[in-house]
Amino acid sequence: MTAGRPAPQCRAMAALDLSKLLALQESDSKRLALEQQLQAAPREIAAVEARIAAEKAAIEAAKAEWHALESKKKLLEVEIKSAEDKAGKYRTQQLEVRKNDEYKALTHEIENTEAIIGGFEEEELKVMYLIDEAKKRFAAAEAELKQNISGHEGKIRVLREREVQLQAGHQAALAAVAAARPEVPAPQLKIYDRVALKPGHPVCVTVNGGLCGGCHLKVPTHIVSAAKTGAEIATCDQCGRVVYWAS
Repeated sequence: MTAGRPAPQCRAMAALDLSKLLALQESDSKRLALEQQLQAAPREIAAVEARIAAEKAAIEAAKAEWHALESKKKLLEVEIKSAEDKAGKYRTQQLEVRKNDEYKALTHEIENTEAIIGGFEEEELKVMYLIDEAKKRFAAAEAELKQNISGHEGKIRVLREREVQLQAGHQAALAAVAAARPEVPAPQLKIYDRVALKPGHPVCVTVNGGLCGGCHLKVPTHIVSAAKTGAEIATCDQCGRVVYWAS
């Protein structure tokens, strides 16, 4: 070996018991998968609950619109009645006046009042049409909720039951990880834990065609050789994953 040039390192450790590392990784992978599903479970339930809330909100909005239009119709009816009473009053006064200009003035007031009544009645017809449309929307929203609610509630029950099962599975996975960890030699476990903290899984990957199965970058020859022999642990000098040779 040339003086001053250190030999390439493959980060050799104690003799590698790959089966124990892979057993730990398998248990850890199950734990991670269950944790991801557990994190997603509340969101899935919330999504169904949001659909129920949206359908109920559509019913309330249609009902509120319908009631508001009914109130507007009643106000128009009051306005029409008031105007009709006023027109009737003017007609009674016409029978009592003797002067032609007073009669003409009352005629003008009657015509104006009747025009106002006509405007109110036209508006009332529009409101009545809108009431019919609001009733249809209310009925459709109610029918949609009635049709969907049992399915929504059933899905929530299934999701909650699944969440309980996931929690039980997660506890079992934690126990499996706890049982597997002491089986791995401390130096190898230290490497495993360090790599496991980084984004991406798994920690242990094969090396094929001189490439790391994790980051897919080229692995130096001496590390490939160490992975082939399996006599010692070897890690990718790019991503730090444990690399092994798949025979």
